Amino acid sequence: MNIHEHQAKAVLAEFGVAVPRGFAAHTVEEAAQAAAKLGGPVWVVKSQIHAGGRGKGRFEGLGPDAKGGVRVVKSADEVKTNAQEMLGRVLVTHQTGPKGKQVNRLYIEEGAAIARELYLSLLVDRDTSRVSVVASTEGGMDIEEVAASTPEKIISFSIDPATGVFPHHGRNLAKSLGLTGGLAKEAATLLGQLYAAFLAKDMEMLEINPLIVTADDHLRVLDAKVSFDGNALYRHPDIVELRDTSEEDDKEIEASKYDLSYIALDGEIGCMVNGAGLAMATMDIIKLYGAEPANFLDVGGGATKEKVIAAFKIITADPSVKGILVNIFGGIMRCDIIAEGVVEAVKEVGLQVPLVVRLEGTNVELGKQIIAESGLNVVSANDLSDGAEKIVKAVRGAA
Repeated sequence: MNIHEHQAKAVLAEFGVAVPRGFAAHTVEEAAQAAAKLGGPVWVVKSQIHAGGRGKGRFEGLGPDAKGGVRVVKSADEVKTNAQEMLGRVLVTHQTGPKGKQVNRLYIEEGAAIARELYLSLLVDRDTSRVSVVASTEGGMDIEEVAASTPEKIISFSIDPATGVFPHHGRNLAKSLGLTGGLAKEAATLLGQLYAAFLAKDMEMLEINPLIVTADDHLRVLDAKVSFDGNALYRHPDIVELRDTSEEDDKEIEASKYDLSYIALDGEIGCMVNGAGLAMATMDIIKLYGAEPANFLDVGGGATKEKVIAAFKIITADPSVKGILVNIFGGIMRCDIIAEGVVEAVKEVGLQVPLVVRLEGTNVELGKQIIAESGLNVVSANDLSDGAEKIVKAVRGAA
C-alpha cells in the first residue's frame, strides 16, 4: 500500500525525523489557509499523487511550457493561483504513464534553503533477508538514471535484524554522503530513526529524494515516498486509514475485497491463475505467442467458488480484455471448484470474448466434465502452451 508524501512525512515525524512544516489541501481555500499558517516568505505547492517525477511532470491542457507538479512561489496569492491551476487536472509523469493521474490534493510546504541534495532509501533485500540502505550524493535525480550512468555514486549496505543499527552504520552512511562534523552526527541519528520507523510500521520501501543539507548545515527530509507490506496492514489500522482509493485501479480495489492478488496491465488477454509463479509463467507464454496479458491475477491455492466468480467478474469488467485464459494447476486447489466457479460466473455475467480453460491436478477429470456439460462456448486446453496458443489465435481472429 502506498501513501502520499504529506502522510509519509507525518509518519516519519512520529519517530523524530526532521521534516519541513506543511499542510495538506483539498481545495483552493484550504491551500490559501495553509499559506497563511506557514507565513512565508517562500512556499512550495506540491501535487499529491502516487507517482514520482512530479516536478518534471506536465499538466494536460496547459501546454509544454507550463510548470510541473511541484512549484516554488513567493507570495500567498501565488499559492492560491497555482492551487487553482493544479487541483482537478491530470498530471502526467514518467511513472504515471500517458494516462496520468488526477490531482485531488496538494501539500503546501514551507520553502527550504538548499545547499546540497542527497539520496537515501531503505528497502527489503530478499537475497539477504535484511533491510538494505541505499545512499547517493546525487539527490534530486532518478536513482535509475544514476545507477545507469554513474553506478559508482550509489552506495549500499545491509543492517542485521538481530543487532539493528550500530554506530558504524551511521559512520558508513555519513561517509557515503560526504558528511562530516555535525552533519555526520545528524546522519547517524536519522538512520536510526528511519530504521525504527521502517520496522515498526512494516514498510516495504522508504525513499527520501531529496534529503537536503540546508544552508545552515542541517539535514531535512524534503520528499518522502513510503510503501507498506499489504500482508501486515492488519497490525496497523492507523496506516490503513491513510489509504487513498482514488489513486488505485477500481478493479484492484474490488480484488482486495476478496483477497485476490490482482494487478491491471495494458494487454488484451485476461488471466486467471492459481499461484504467483504460475501466473508469471502464464503471462510470459502469452507474450511468447505474440500477445500481451491484461492482468496478473492469482486466485490463491485455496480459492473458493465465490473467489473464482469474483475474479471472473473483475477480468470481464476490463474493456480492454479481448480473451480470457484460465490456467489452474490443482494441488490444494481442486479443479472442480474452479470449473464450478467459471461456469457460474459465465452464466451470471455472460461471455462476450473467447475463453480457454486449462485444468490439471486434483479432480481434473471432474472439472473438465463440469465445463463440457455446461453447454458454454469454452475451449479446453491440454497444457499451458496449448492454452496460450489457442487464446492468442482466438483473440487475433486466426482460430
